[in-house]
This record gives sequence, C-alpha cells and structure tokens, in this order.
Amino acid sequence: MRSSRAAALFAVLALTLAVAAAPASAQEGKLKVRVRPKQAYVFVDGRALGKGSRTLSLSPGSHEVGVYNYGYRPQIQSVSIAAGQTTNLNASLTAVGGPVAGPWGRIQIEGVPGDTAVLLNGKTPGHVVGHADEFNHDWFWKQELLVPPGTHQLTLMRGNNELWSGTVQVEANQRVIIKPSGTPPVDVGAGQRAVVHSERGWWKTTRWSRGAGLGSVPRFRAGMASATVAVAPVLISNLGATPPQISCGDSSLLAWQTSEASEVTLDNQSVGASGEQLVTPRANTTYSLRATGPGGRVEQSATVSVNSSIEASLSVSPGEIRYRRIGDRVVEHGTATVTWSTSNADSVTLQAEGGAANSVPASGSQTVQPTPRQTTTGPVSETVSGTLAATNPCGAREIRTATLRITGSIEPLPEVVLASIFFPTDYPDERHPNLGLLGSQRRALSQLADGFQGYLEYDPNARLLLEAHADERASLSHNRNLSERRAAIVKQFLVDAGLSAAQVEFQAFGEEENLERTTVEALEEQNPNAAPQPRLRSHRADWLAHNRRVDIVLRPGGERSQRYYPHHADDSNILWQVPKPSPRTVEQNQ
Repeated sequence: MRSSRAAALFAVLALTLAVAAAPASAQEGKLKVRVRPKQAYVFVDGRALGKGSRTLSLSPGSHEVGVYNYGYRPQIQSVSIAAGQTTNLNASLTAVGGPVAGPWGRIQIEGVPGDTAVLLNGKTPGHVVGHADEFNHDWFWKQELLVPPGTHQLTLMRGNNELWSGTVQVEANQRVIIKPSGTPPVDVGAGQRAVVHSERGWWKTTRWSRGAGLGSVPRFRAGMASATVAVAPVLISNLGATPPQISCGDSSLLAWQTSEASEVTLDNQSVGASGEQLVTPRANTTYSLRATGPGGRVEQSATVSVNSSIEASLSVSPGEIRYRRIGDRVVEHGTATVTWSTSNADSVTLQAEGGAANSVPASGSQTVQPTPRQTTTGPVSETVSGTLAATNPCGAREIRTATLRITGSIEPLPEVVLASIFFPTDYPDERHPNLGLLGSQRRALSQLADGFQGYLEYDPNARLLLEAHADERASLSHNRNLSERRAAIVKQFLVDAGLSAAQVEFQAFGEEENLERTTVEALEEQNPNAAPQPRLRSHRADWLAHNRRVDIVLRPGGERSQRYYPHHADDSNILWQVPKPSPRTVEQNQ
C-alpha cells in the first residue's frame, strides 16, 4: 500500500518536472550549419563553438554567425532564430591568397580538446588559424601550424572561455611544443631547450630540421589525418606622406598598403587595409600605422614636417607727406602707398595708429592719407605709424611696423580787408582816365590784393565783384560812364597787383543805386574814423562824397566791403571836397 502510494507520488512529481521543463526547451531554436571546407570553424556572437558542420541550440532572435578557415575568405552573416524551429545555413568559403614562402617556425599544441579554436596575434575571430586537432602531433601524418619566425601571441578559445593565452617566441627551423596543462617530461631530449613551465602548463623548443627544406607552402592543406596551415607574415608595403614637407594650413596625403592584416589602425584609429587620408597637422607630426593579423604585428611611421614660420614685410612710400590747412579747408594733403606682403599666414590685419585693425589680403597695397593729430594753428611735424600683424593656425605670429612723417602747417583763414574805394569829384574823367585813385585808396587796394591772393589758396574759385557808383550830379549817361571808368581803374590796379583779370568782375551803376541820406548818417555814427564836425554839418557834401565810391564784394560768399568814409586819410580833403579838384592836385596825391 505504502509502495503504491510512493509510486503514484513519484509519477506526479515526474510529470510536474516534465511540464515545467517543457517551456524552457521550447524557448530555443536550432541552427544547422553546413561548412566547406569541412575543417572551417564556427563562431556565434563571438563565441568559439566548434569546427565543421554542426547543429547548435540558440536563443530566439538575431545572431551573428561567422565561419572561418585560414586561407579562405570568411563568411559572416546575421541569422534570425525562431523558438522551436530549425534554421539552415550553408557556408561555402572561397580560397584566397597563394602559397606562402618561408622561413618557417612551427607551433605544436597538445593537451586541449580538439575543437579548441587557435588564434594568433589577436583575440577576435579574424585571428583564428584553425583548431587544436589540426596542430597536435608530429607523426607520419603531419598536423602542423607553420608561422613566420618571431614573437607571437597565442590564444586558445573554447566557447567564451580562454583556455590559455601567452607569448610564444618561435625561431626559424624550430618547433615550439605547448601543453597548457599537465606535468612536463623529465627528459627533454637531445638538442632540445630547457622546458619552460608555469602554473598554466609547459612548453619546450626543439630543432625542426624539416623547416629548412620547405619552400613555398599552401596556406591550407588537409588530408585524411593531416593538416598544414602556413600563416603568411603581415606586411606594410608602403606608408608615405606626399608631400612630406608642408606649410602651415596645407595638407599632405598619407597613403598606405598592407597585406595579410585583419586589423589596421592609423594613430589608433581603424582604417582600411589600404587607403589614403588627407592630414593637416599644425606642427611636425609622426603618423604611426599598425597592421595586425594572424602572421604578426608590424608598425611603420611617416613624418610630415610643417613650416610654421611667417615671412612678412611692410613699407610706406614716400616716407614723408605734406599737409596744409587754411581755416577750415585742407589745401594740400599728400598721400602715401602702404605695401605689404606675407607668406604662410592665414590671418593678416593692418592697423593705423589709433585706429581699428582691419583684415587685408596676404599681400597688397593701399593708399593712405593720414591727418595730423594737431588742430591748432602753427607748423606741423608729426610721425604716424602703421602695424601689420600676420598669424597662422600653427601659432606663429609676425608683427611689422612702418612710419610716415607729416610736415606742413595749419594756418588761420587769410584776412581779406574789404573796404569801399572812394574817388574825388568827377574822376577819372575822359581826358584823364588814369587819374582819380588817390594814395590812401591805393594802399587799401594793395592790402585787399595781398589778402585776396592768400585767400585764393583757401578758395581758388573766389572772385571779386566791383560795384561802381557816382553821385547824382551830371546826367545819367555821364554818371554811368564815370562809374565804369572808376571800376576799370580799380580792376586795373588789382590786375597790376597780381590778380588775374578773370578774378575781378565789375558793374557800373552810375547814380541809380545811391545811398540814402539816412544810410549815410547811420554809417557816420558807426564809422571808426570819426568825421570832423564841419563835414557832419555839411550833410549834402558828405552824402555826395559817400556816393563817389566802388564797393567790393567777395564771391561766392557775398561778403561786402565796409562803406566807412576814410576821414583820417591824408588825402581825405581832396576826396571829400564838392568841387572837382585839378588834375595836378589829383596826380600829386595818387
């Protein structure tokens, strides 16, 4: 009774476990891999899962499957696994590369499972050279791994586990026997090197005379019970910079070619096995190319020299300019040409003294017209400077300075003394057209001429307008002709004093625009040359004397001459008297 109850309980428990286990099994799918050649090794998601065709249990989802065999182009692809389903993958690899020439050394691996992946000089699938079963004895049927002499990093992987990893020194015509576990033999044999051992196993080096007789060997060869893998050395056949010397800001083309490399880096950045890259260094730079593959690791470097120095020049011609200002007008302002040139600079500025720096081309010229700092009247003698600054991305900086001298003057506006010119009664007449301009009036005209000639430097377009008048006595025609003669004699005097005829114009009004008596009275009140009382009491005579005159207008401004009568002049009585003076008297006072 008790036994039947126990049997029933056991059956229930077994059923429960079976039901519980069923979902876990149903979560996986199958990957059936068929490979050619049959010795090819299968990696899934970077795990070393074994040699040859096989069926693998994988979790549902996407997986990266890589099939590798040295001497063949690997096949790597993404495979989607569905729960409870089988996915087929056929990987038929294509042979690449021809036979490889020696010299040769040999690595023999013992004491590990036959499907352990063997990787040289790297721990990624691209470095797999086969599996341990291909390299584990030296019987009649050779199973051997041939490598270029040198130092190699050997790694044995199974699944995610690294069974062994270490550096192996392989010499030409020598065989290195590695056993990751176990006790080293007591007798190493004649001609053998001492056994090297550690907590992780042992290895020894022996003579391998057969290696000396090997010529070119196929990369991969396998028979019923034999296998030979001949690993080609990694080579960098060319790394160069064109051009090897550049100026700052220019570029050089790095070009390289490698062979037998699964990983290539340029200054620690992954690049293709062969390629080109433009570089723009800011200083002398050495670029290192590292190529790594099952056949080893090699490095090569190329240096690009950078000329960072800047050539710069700055000059000013001429070195001195003239500056002259009269009043508020600059009448002379010389110019100079600033010329500069730079090389190997990417930023060039030109800055005048006290101004802002302005960007300019690398080379060029510019016309400058600096104004002196001085603003007060007097001689001008100043030196101004300009600065050229050139820089480049390589940190170089050059400064050049040039100076320019400014000489000249700042002058006040020339005084043009505009005073009306007065004449004796009825002069000049027809018989004496050159008489009538008395000495005091000549002196006034001389002062006018001198001032006006200076004023022409301020305004070359200036003109003098003569407005001639006569008092009301005599006929209109007589007075018009008389005023014309007065204007003509004044103009001729000014021309003789150095003015050009074109600079002096005149109008003859006769008696048509005579001054009013009230105007004359107002002038006398303001006249700095106060009239004697007798003249002021002779209102008519004084009025007539004021209208025997030539007014002077400065054009284009329109300033008019002062009409103050010259009472203080030594020839004033002759000018003022009402009757016409004799020709002799007039001539004696001219």
